[in-house]
Amino acid sequence: MIGQIRGTLIEKQPPEIVIDVAGVGYEIQMPMTSFYQLPAVGEEVTVHTHFVVREDAQLLFGFADKMERGMFRELIKANGVGPKLGLTILSGMSASQFLNSVQNEDVSALVAMPGIGKKTAERLVVELKDRLAKFGKSHDVSLPTLPMENTAGETLVPLNDAREEAASALVSLGYKPAQASKMVTGVYQSNMDSETIIREALKAAL
Repeated sequence: MIGQIRGTLIEKQPPEIVIDVAGVGYEIQMPMTSFYQLPAVGEEVTVHTHFVVREDAQLLFGFADKMERGMFRELIKANGVGPKLGLTILSGMSASQFLNSVQNEDVSALVAMPGIGKKTAERLVVELKDRLAKFGKSHDVSLPTLPMENTAGETLVPLNDAREEAASALVSLGYKPAQASKMVTGVYQSNMDSETIIREALKAAL
């Protein structure tokens, strides 16, 4: 299993990145809570990874810290939750927020995520509450620790492209195209880059 990758960040297209390691580019999908913490393209980065092998694909999922990766692994053990839905959940809320939602039986917060109806949210609470009680005690429940990107002096993505990129990322995370477009339009302000649009759109959805 590939548990960690360190190399040069060469592409950022939410929710996917590419890290160059000795000339090999690893495509990695990340929840937006980790994606926000990435450094600028061209800088060195280390991500904790989870490797998924399917009949038709081999996929890498990356996380800012072991807490988030651990939460992802617990999520995909739950009935009806695959890697894509796990990625969506951890894009809308941090690992610690998800843990708190389950422990407090806050079904409404979970239902705000695309692909999660009331019955699924209730099942997640039942299945994960006891398991995550131990999880919380054995992990550092904190925000991702990757260095924040310094965008000073960087050229922003053109406005239309930023909105389109944000909407595309939301669709990749499970939102329907019309819903993603509405979410982007609802939060967009002048000079926002795509990552900021996505962050604000996901925050508004909760």
